[in-house]
Amino acid sequence: MSAVTTATVRPKGRAGVAYSPDRVTGTDTRRRVLGLRSSSSRFWNERIETMPRERLAALQLQRLRALVDYAYHYSPFYRERFDRIGLRPEHIRTLDDFKQKVPITDKNDFLALQPTAPPYGPTLAIPQEFVAQHGETSGTTGVPLAIPFSMYDTIRYGESWVYGYWAIGIRPSDSFYFAYSWGLFMGFWSAYWGVRRLGCRVISGGGRDTRGHVETILRLKPTVVICTPSYALRIASVAAEMGVDLRNSSVRFTYHAGEPGPTALPALRKQIEEAWGAVAGENYGIAEIDALGMSCTEGDGVHINEMNTFTWAMDPATGKEVAEGEVGENIVTSVANTSQVLLNYRSHDLVRLRLSCPCGRTWAKLDGTVLGRTDHMVTLRGTNVYPTAVQNVLAATPGVSSFYELVLTRGQGGDVMTVRFEPVAEVPEAERDALGHALGERIRSALGVRLEVEPLAPGALPRYDAKSRRVVDRRPNEVRRELERRGPGET
Repeated sequence: MSAVTTATVRPKGRAGVAYSPDRVTGTDTRRRVLGLRSSSSRFWNERIETMPRERLAALQLQRLRALVDYAYHYSPFYRERFDRIGLRPEHIRTLDDFKQKVPITDKNDFLALQPTAPPYGPTLAIPQEFVAQHGETSGTTGVPLAIPFSMYDTIRYGESWVYGYWAIGIRPSDSFYFAYSWGLFMGFWSAYWGVRRLGCRVISGGGRDTRGHVETILRLKPTVVICTPSYALRIASVAAEMGVDLRNSSVRFTYHAGEPGPTALPALRKQIEEAWGAVAGENYGIAEIDALGMSCTEGDGVHINEMNTFTWAMDPATGKEVAEGEVGENIVTSVANTSQVLLNYRSHDLVRLRLSCPCGRTWAKLDGTVLGRTDHMVTLRGTNVYPTAVQNVLAATPGVSSFYELVLTRGQGGDVMTVRFEPVAEVPEAERDALGHALGERIRSALGVRLEVEPLAPGALPRYDAKSRRVVDRRPNEVRRELERRGPGET
């Protein structure tokens, strides 16, 4: 046998192509031909991540036209919807045709139809026996949406995570600890598919409490911990109570999803990285669509994975596309989802889209990731207030802990946002009101609007192992439905 033993040969790149460290030392031409990448490369797929915009647009149009044709012939929902308005697949000749002619869809459309043909409704575009995994949305905004995945979908979805893993420095030699209780929510199942795609070792923390997570991390020594960002801070807090400094642990990276994280909230990233002594990364995803956004190495937003997702920003009040750099609702289409096709799908996420970045990627970028939800942004005395902007002030204020909530109510003059927060334990009870006043002044200075601020005793707010409930909407149901229908900024 040659010096390259079976133990050193590892599949990578194209299926069936194996390599060893000395084989990878060849020329760039050999790497391109064999589909290999150097571990020092900044890109998982440099050709796609840096493709000129005009070529990328041509590729997207080709894929979208094929997807529309597929949806028309295999999805009863889309065939009925297209026939109703007289739309045929051949009518989609440009990207503008796709944006303007293909109907906008919404989660509620599919939720209403699921009971007619359970569990997925008439959007299922493959025979049900080909569904390899059943998933659901988290249900934090209502009834969960059932999501079918074929085996191909799980591979495609998993690779979407890999772009972000690779960008921050995670490699196949790393091992992932999932501080998450496994269930039907797809967010971290898809992250698991990505870890398998990259070839890392998987350690499941399902069923353990927070102390159990700390003990398992110390015992099994993973290099990556994956969980919601708020739970990363909770683990660090519990570890400190146990006398454990996680900065001295094996963990070199933390990776997050499920709620606004390190790129949306720079102060939160600082808190996580200081608590763990690790690099923090983030994915922006929509369970029924894709892990569609990877955190940018510039630290100021996420790049849309345009290998798998087509996205554009819409003014939710008019339905028209907004210009680059303006705030609009993210409208998304997964160009590789064959099981449950979702075209021009409303995310209800408010984003600011731009098409250039110094990191070298040409993929579209969401500045600051998600700024808020169409139903959570409020207009107070003429000023648009995004929850993430308030959260950034909270995370950057000394003495304010990571436990807080933004409560939306409705007063005679319109919407009201109240900030309820817990001080850190070191703040004496007699100084809590002064801290609340100082926080209110910081918010007024940063956002140009004064909010109600209510300091609470440590431990007063609930703790979450998965998604934290940061925004609590206590407005009447009819008000929320009307705001959602009309879009933000219309009070």
